[in-house]
Amino acid sequence: MSRLQCVLFGVGLLWLVLGRLAPAAEPSRAPDQVPQLQGSTSYGEAVDIARREGKMLLICFKKPEGCQLGERFARETLSDPEVVEKLKQFVRARLPVDATIRTESGESILLKHRAFAEMLGRPGVAILDFAHKEAPYYGYVVSTFPFLKDRPYTPREMSAILDLPPGTLTQRTLIYAVRTHPDRPASTKGELDPNLAKEASLHSQQQARICRQGHHNWNLRFRRINAKLPRGLVASEVCAESWPGESLVEAAIECVRCWRLSSGHWSAVRARHPVYGYDMKRGSNRVWYATGIFGRG
Repeated sequence: MSRLQCVLFGVGLLWLVLGRLAPAAEPSRAPDQVPQLQGSTSYGEAVDIARREGKMLLICFKKPEGCQLGERFARETLSDPEVVEKLKQFVRARLPVDATIRTESGESILLKHRAFAEMLGRPGVAILDFAHKEAPYYGYVVSTFPFLKDRPYTPREMSAILDLPPGTLTQRTLIYAVRTHPDRPASTKGELDPNLAKEASLHSQQQARICRQGHHNWNLRFRRINAKLPRGLVASEVCAESWPGESLVEAAIECVRCWRLSSGHWSAVRARHPVYGYDMKRGSNRVWYATGIFGRG
């Protein structure tokens, strides 16, 4: 099957000081327990405040000095009135890309911690969830948006980042890619359904495990998913794959681009559904596999 023929039918690794961080580099692996890390004062204080206030923690990573991307991001995006208003709901911290943390073996650079792997060591934005205490991703890294292609995020893109629904790192990244597509598809305007999100995660894991895109076992999964949908809704699914070696954000954008190339797939992605679920996982072949599942009326 061609990688451009997307099929229609259809994370936590580590603990940082005072909180866990979601898996980024290997999102399909089960959580690992490692010794707790003690962060630098500013990072530790930010985590402490976010936990105490029950808020999301947003970290802007910048170069220590002379960062033109960071300066442009602050000037053009972070000063945008809509972005400014949404940022009030977050605990915010600004750290240099070489900010260090203390481990049992000594000091190490925060961005080299495995939980921040998808930041690629670059300036950009990361978000940790301290707002949803009962969720499995509480205290985890749930967004990593490094500056790519030598440009910062626009006000529209940053607004989308700040508006993402509660979820895991991979779920939120794929939802971001859908919401920021130029054609403004509407499939994420409904409710992110936990059952559909779980089904999307499981099927993405299945594709990643066998390194093959497709609607595998859809007949069986269709019946199982339909049984959990509100009355009157019917399940449908789209699948896609990235190019090998793409970063998480790049792969999410590529998968949405694939859906756009197929009228059948795009009819599902662009439509508004009462409930939806999105997720993506990476296979051993370094390809990301994405799944979207919808409850269509």
